[in-house]
Amino acid sequence: MPAESEPHERAWMAWPSASYTLGESASEAEEAWVAWAAVANAISEHEPISVLVDPSGRDQARRRLSSAVEQVDARLDDAWYRDIGPTFVVGADPSNQHRLGAVNWVFNGWGQQEWATWEHDARASGVATEHSGAVRIDSPMVNEGGGIHTDGLGTFLVTETVQLDPDRNPGWTKADVEAELVRTVGARKVIWLPRGLTRDSERFGTRGHVDIIATFTEPGRLLVHDQRDGSHPDVAVTAEVVDLLSRETDADGRPLEVVRLPAPKTLVDDAGWVDYSYVNHFVLNGAVVACSFDDPVDAEARDVIADAYPGRSIVTVDARALFARGGGVHCITQQQPAVPSPTSNPGGTP
Repeated sequence: MPAESEPHERAWMAWPSASYTLGESASEAEEAWVAWAAVANAISEHEPISVLVDPSGRDQARRRLSSAVEQVDARLDDAWYRDIGPTFVVGADPSNQHRLGAVNWVFNGWGQQEWATWEHDARASGVATEHSGAVRIDSPMVNEGGGIHTDGLGTFLVTETVQLDPDRNPGWTKADVEAELVRTVGARKVIWLPRGLTRDSERFGTRGHVDIIATFTEPGRLLVHDQRDGSHPDVAVTAEVVDLLSRETDADGRPLEVVRLPAPKTLVDDAGWVDYSYVNHFVLNGAVVACSFDDPVDAEARDVIADAYPGRSIVTVDARALFARGGGVHCITQQQPAVPSPTSNPGGTP
């Protein structure tokens, strides 16, 4: 699995149409459509993008998405394509030519959550797999794209509360998970974080996705969510994660450098403690689509992200509507890596 910062062939998203994403009112639906469209249209200015659209959402998608966005018909339950889409990988075929692969995980509604439906989402990864022409790689493991992060050189971050969730993979051990990550995405070292952020561990969360806690910006270097307000329960969570990662090495034995990415000053919303996180950004060709929250820390976080990805423009979108529904910019996007030619540098910056 290449790093997200390596060149992309295109990006993938899904258009929101489910009631628990659109909400119970016209204004809530409008809020969701505006948020998803802002991300898709921003991406379309930097790389090709395809968006899966359920038949019930065609009219709204046509109205709001740029003409540069390809719309692909697909039945959907929800719109978190990071989690219901495939994880793309690159490998060599028997003739030693680079080929695109697509790992199709089992999706079961983030551990069979009682509020979730996944009849269509469980098959949604096949849409991008077939559309891209990738070699399909089926996995028996229940997993989501938001539950893993990689440096592109075989080091992976996961959380114990996701891959070892008994409602996802009952009876699986760390060794079982690691073996499957070796087989499917080329893992050479798996670093286990103990848990996720507090809000994400509650009823409408994923039970601990890594992509709002920490991400690799380059081999050996990470951005890590840093909750600075002692009244927020994530202070303990992030302190534990920073301590663990600061003592770790990557697959090549390189000590990890932890760069703290501050949490917003906003602590609560109508549902309780927020899990607003600037870590949940999407790196694409020549740019980064980052979260903003109309928060005093927005500018500082933008500067940290810009320093982490030199040479890329930073595009911010208001992510409050996304987080109110259970995720952020990274959660609704998925990258399809470019397949390198025999003479190309697969680690180069586009």
